[in-house]
Amino acid sequence: MYHHILISTDGSETATKGLDHGLTLAKTLGAKVTIVTVTEAFPIYAAAAGGAWVAPIEVSGGFEESQKELADGILRTAKEAADKIGVVAEVLHIPNAQPAEAIVETAKARDCSLICMSSHGRRGLGRLLLGSQTAEVLAHSPVPVLVVR
Repeated sequence: MYHHILISTDGSETATKGLDHGLTLAKTLGAKVTIVTVTEAFPIYAAAAGGAWVAPIEVSGGFEESQKELADGILRTAKEAADKIGVVAEVLHIPNAQPAEAIVETAKARDCSLICMSSHGRRGLGRLLLGSQTAEVLAHSPVPVLVVR
């Protein structure tokens, strides 16, 4: 059925529910697991967008380093959760990317048969303003997506 499960996490409490569910499913099925976290690029305002501010290299470099440290901590915690229940998991940090796009591309590149992720369940204006990475993955994924709330 599912031979390789891609589990996405951002380290939040909600994402941890998806991580735990995905790991339990993988253990039950004997599936391979890849745990991914994605960090977005430093926000730079372009002149074409009406602004003219561009971050100095040292600021954006510090941002990237802090994003890497954050991702390392998220993945270390996720790997420990996998190890604790006896699931062999590979961890992957994708920097400077749009989360939904990176998740879908990773699933394709690694021949995953299922994506497991959580949803914050925002509605209305909150969803409109913040967007929904889960909705984007659902719309573009070539494989089934298990959404955990």
